[in-house]
Amino acid sequence: MLCTRLTNARILTMDPDHPVAHDLGIWRGRIFGLDEAVTHLPAREVVDLHGATVLPGFIDSHVHLAWAGLQATTPSIAPCTRVEDVLAVIGEAASRQAPGAWVDVAGYDQRALGRHLTAAEIDRVAQGRRIFLMHDSGHACVVGSTVLDLLPPEVPHQDGFLAESAMSAVRRLRLPYSQEELADAIERAGRTCLAEGITACAEAGIGGGLLGHSPVELGAYQLLRDQGRLPLRVQLMAAGDTLRPRASHRDDGIPRALDLGLRTGFGDDWLSLGALKIYTDGGMMARTAALTEPYEGMSHTGQFQDDPGRIADLIVDGHLAGWQLAVHAIGDRAADLALDALERAQRLRPRPTARHRVEHAGLIRPDQLPRFARLGVSAVVQPHFLRSFGDDYADVMGERRAPWMYRGRGFLDHGVTLVGSSDRPVTDGSPLRAIQFMVERTSLSGRPIGPAEAVTVDEALRAYTVAGAYACHWDDSAGVLAPGRRADLVVLGDDPRAVDTSRIGDIEVVATYVDGRTGKDER
Repeated sequence: MLCTRLTNARILTMDPDHPVAHDLGIWRGRIFGLDEAVTHLPAREVVDLHGATVLPGFIDSHVHLAWAGLQATTPSIAPCTRVEDVLAVIGEAASRQAPGAWVDVAGYDQRALGRHLTAAEIDRVAQGRRIFLMHDSGHACVVGSTVLDLLPPEVPHQDGFLAESAMSAVRRLRLPYSQEELADAIERAGRTCLAEGITACAEAGIGGGLLGHSPVELGAYQLLRDQGRLPLRVQLMAAGDTLRPRASHRDDGIPRALDLGLRTGFGDDWLSLGALKIYTDGGMMARTAALTEPYEGMSHTGQFQDDPGRIADLIVDGHLAGWQLAVHAIGDRAADLALDALERAQRLRPRPTARHRVEHAGLIRPDQLPRFARLGVSAVVQPHFLRSFGDDYADVMGERRAPWMYRGRGFLDHGVTLVGSSDRPVTDGSPLRAIQFMVERTSLSGRPIGPAEAVTVDEALRAYTVAGAYACHWDDSAGVLAPGRRADLVVLGDDPRAVDTSRIGDIEVVATYVDGRTGKDER
C-alpha cells in the first residue's frame, strides 16, 4: 500500500523520459511510480490536487541559513534613508542591552544614505555598547570606538568602516554564538525556505571565513537533525580556512584537511558535508569584487580576500585533498584567479568528477566562458542580485560590462551547468521570483539588465531543480520526479510555463513535501 498518492495534478517531472504526469505515488519517503503504475494502487492518503502543478522541490544551492535566521530577529535600520533615523534605531537597540554588551544591527547599505556612517556618529548613540552594524552584502561592517579599541592596530578601517578580512577581525571578537541560538536561527530560516517551495539547500560556509558563527557550527545542524527539527535537507560547505596542514601518508597526497580527514560526501540524506567554500574576492554591493578594470567613475578595482598566491594554493590543496570546491568569485579578476587555480589543480591530479563550482560568477567576460566549459566548472548564480540591485550594479559596471553580469544564456550556450541560488539573506530568496528574472532580465524598476542573457522558463526551472541536484551531487536522488527518487516536491497554484512571464514570481506555493510529507508534518 502506498503512503500517499497525489492525483488530478499537472506534474512536471523534469525527466525527459516521462516529462508530464497526472498521478504520483509515494512510499517510505520515495517516489514509487507515476500515472498508470500507481493510479489503481491503494493508498493510506489520496490527495486530489484539482489540477495544481507539481514540480521537483526547488534546490537553493547557496544560502546562509544561520545568518538569515539571526537577521530575522535582529533590529534593522532598513529602509531608513536619513542618518538621523539610522542613529535613532541604533540608539534604541543599544538602550535595551547591558553596558558593554554587543548590539547587532542589520539592514545597513551605504547606498541608501549616500555615504557610510562614521565611528563618531555611532559613538553618539552607542551608550557604551559594542555596536556591530552588518552590511547587507555580508562583506563589510561599521562599528564605533568601543569596538575599534579592541582591534589590533594593524587592522585597517576607514573611520569605523571595515571590509572583508578587516570585518572578519571584528567578527572574531563577537564570536561564538551558542549552538542552541544557531539551531533556532537555522530552523527559522529553513521554514521560510519551505514556504517558498525549497526542499534542499547548500549552506555556503560554516565554521570560519567571513560568515561562520562558531568553530563548532556543524554541531548546531546536528542538534537540529537529532531533535527532528531540521525543516529541509541541508548540505554544509566547510569554510576554506577550517582546513589545517595534516601529516597524512605521502601516498595520499593530502596537504590540508579537516580533523579526521572529513571531506565532501560525509553524512546522510538530511545532513551532509558538501563542498569546501573558498573566498577569492568581495562583493559588488560593497565595491570589493575584484575586477580587471576599475568600477565605473571610480579609481579602484576591488580586492582579494588574501594574497592571490595563498588563495590559489588553498584551492589546489583542497582539490588534492578530495574536496569538491565552491570558489566565491564575483569579479572577473577573481574568476581568472579561480579558473587558473582549478586548472592547475586538475593538471596535478585529474578529477573529472569533482564538479567544482564558482559561486556567484558575477562578472564573467566573454573569453572566460569557454574556460568554464573546458574545466567542467558549474556557475552558481544569484538572479535576485540583478532583480534587486541591478540598476546600481549596471551603473558601476558601465554599459560595456553590464551585459556580462550574472549570465544565463552565455553559460548555457557554452555548455556550462547553470545553477540557481539566492545567497539569502543578502536579498529575496524566492526561487519563483528568481526564475521570473532569469526569463525577463529586468530589475525591479523595469530596467533591462543584459537582455541577451535571458533563458527560457524550462531552462530557469532546471537551474533550480536538475542543475541544483547536479551541483550538490544529489542527481541520483533529487532534481527530477521519477521512481526511486526522494519524494521532495512543490505544489504550485499555476504552471510557470503557462502563465504570462510577469506572473511567475507571484504563483502561490500551495504545499511543499520533503520525504513525502508536508512541512507541517512532524518529522
